[in-house]
Amino acid sequence: MDKRSNQYKLELHEVAQKDGTPGSQVIELEFNNHDSIFELLALVQANPRFETPGQDARFLLGLKLFSEVMLNNRRHPLFEEFAPAFTEFMKKYKSFGQQVHS
Repeated sequence: MDKRSNQYKLELHEVAQKDGTPGSQVIELEFNNHDSIFELLALVQANPRFETPGQDARFLLGLKLFSEVMLNNRRHPLFEEFAPAFTEFMKKYKSFGQQVHS
């Protein structure tokens, strides 16, 4: 494990399909992240950005999974045009909770 990052394991269970059929699939992912995801989850739960319960946690988890892949592949052509906009988005996202709850 890289000493500069935290190590996580995520297990995702398919509970039900949209037609009502019980889900049967499971995927397990191991990944590293430079941030403490649980500390960030506590922060967004204390200072939600979205009105619907649970959306902040889902958004944060997806964002952290995505952004770490992007950071690890920052020179990949896929991210060339997106990276500058993402940097601005992250600044706005980080300050948004402070603005809402100041």
